[in-house]
Amino acid sequence: MIIIMSNDFTPDNLSDINKRLDDGGLQGKQIEGTEKTVIAVVGNVYPELRDEMSRMPGVSSVVRISKPYKLSSRETKQEDTIVDLPFNVSVGGNQFVVMAGPCSIESREQLFETAASVKAAGAHVLRGGAFKPRSSPYSFRGLGEEGLKLLFEAREEFNMPVITEVLSVRDVDLVAQYSDVLQIGARNMQNFILLDEVGKTGKPVMLKRALSGSIEEWLLASEYILSQDNPNVILCERGIRTFEKATRNTLDLGAIALVKQLSHLPVISDPSHGTGLWDLVEPMSLASIAVGADGLMIEVHPNPELALSDGPQSLKLDTFNNLMGVASNLAKVVGKPMAELPS
Repeated sequence: MIIIMSNDFTPDNLSDINKRLDDGGLQGKQIEGTEKTVIAVVGNVYPELRDEMSRMPGVSSVVRISKPYKLSSRETKQEDTIVDLPFNVSVGGNQFVVMAGPCSIESREQLFETAASVKAAGAHVLRGGAFKPRSSPYSFRGLGEEGLKLLFEAREEFNMPVITEVLSVRDVDLVAQYSDVLQIGARNMQNFILLDEVGKTGKPVMLKRALSGSIEEWLLASEYILSQDNPNVILCERGIRTFEKATRNTLDLGAIALVKQLSHLPVISDPSHGTGLWDLVEPMSLASIAVGADGLMIEVHPNPELALSDGPQSLKLDTFNNLMGVASNLAKVVGKPMAELPS
């Protein structure tokens, strides 16, 4: 349930409500809206308690939440969540953002050449993998901490927030030292202990949908992060595994549109993983804009044919530049213009 506070509630009212919830073995998560303050109640709520809470001082009304995901639901918070990043970049709301960079950080030269190019093309966030989950243990699995240091160096050089994946609980603190956004990859969407730990950092977290994850499971996974009093969650649709073999995955555009209705969290699209084919990245990027995505995450490499991971789905530098021009025009048409880069 959610408790909607009256406009004249006092700190003592909040304290009394939280104490009553605590006595009942429940958790109350305060959410500040533009017009109302609400308390999302997490736990097994019995009807008598709802009636009791509705009569407490400072309470305007008590509403039952029908969705199993409480904190991410539009029933709890009507306004879009906006996740603020360094360098005046925000994800969500009425502006469109693009995250771009190599799948794997391979060298300083490769990363810096890519960063300079995507920044010039209008990208807002630099992506780059330092720890890579690979299907084969013999594939390139990233530079580790060396890659994180290179990513942070590029952050400072190009004044761009950075995002990179964290694979395990043991690496959370290390990755959080260097990255502005902690990425949870598809394989870890339901690694609930890891979700708890990244939530505790307070840093923005981008949660990718699992290869076989339902929309409800995806949103429930986001609850693990939100329940750690971390509201800075970004969802990423990156394609699901279906019977189709012509593309790497099936990019679920309907999920983007639906989740924008169900949840207040920002949703971005990853057409690189969603298709696995570089020449499908542009059309699926444009389709993602059309269905309401808040941004894109795109893999870019100076020489995709030589890339140590995901070369077939990576855009060349000039191809990405061309895409940004087309994407910017469409974003304006749908009423969510590309966010301006800080001067």
